[in-house]
Amino acid sequence: LAGVAFLAAGLWAWSEKGVLSDLTKVTGLHGLDPVVLVLVVGIVMFTLGFAGCVGALRENICLLKFFCGTIVFIFLLELAVALLAFLFQDWVRDRVKEFFENNIKSYRDDIDLQNLIDSLQKINHCCGAQGPDDWDFNIYFNCSSESKSREKCGVPFSCCIPDPAQKVVNTQCGYDVRKKSKSEWENQIFVKGCILALEAWLPRNIYIVAGVFIAISLLQIFGIFLARTLISDIEAVKAGNAF
Repeated sequence: LAGVAFLAAGLWAWSEKGVLSDLTKVTGLHGLDPVVLVLVVGIVMFTLGFAGCVGALRENICLLKFFCGTIVFIFLLELAVALLAFLFQDWVRDRVKEFFENNIKSYRDDIDLQNLIDSLQKINHCCGAQGPDDWDFNIYFNCSSESKSREKCGVPFSCCIPDPAQKVVNTQCGYDVRKKSKSEWENQIFVKGCILALEAWLPRNIYIVAGVFIAISLLQIFGIFLARTLISDIEAVKAGNAF
């Protein structure tokens, strides 16, 4: 049911953006589209749920083995990613930086990506990957003399330090900010990069993050145990009937 819900939400979001009516738009997406993530999660959850449920109801060993094997693969993949991220922190940091910069380039190309970046910057009080100058990667915010954009040499409104007196969001607060001296930036926008903000956030919330990963791992191990137990019981019954 959760898989169906994710799939339905993803397909609805894509249809609202008009992507489903023109599949050539899919190949033109350069940044991360959050809708794609929702669809992938939905497909995986639906496939696993279908295999596990039907396999258990029909006592189908092939479906149960597929269910069990896929969860084992996902579990081992999670362990491998966590281990590699710990051992190769500099490499991971470079990939995250590259990933964030690619999404900055596509900021105006997709409304969902735009909302995701804005939320990330507002929640973490950050701007850009390493800092506000990373917005030069985006054609609309680039300080190039050839740019005709009104947002030239600025930053998105989500980089601005919010004014408690303002009840309405000023979406133009970041205009022309980077034309000023860097000493003046701190009074108007966040100057910390989002990568640094996330690196600072992780140690403060390490117990929450660890708890979530442990809970997910225990659920996966429990699912593997139940599937293997059911497979063994079905094989034992079939072996008994053979005599």
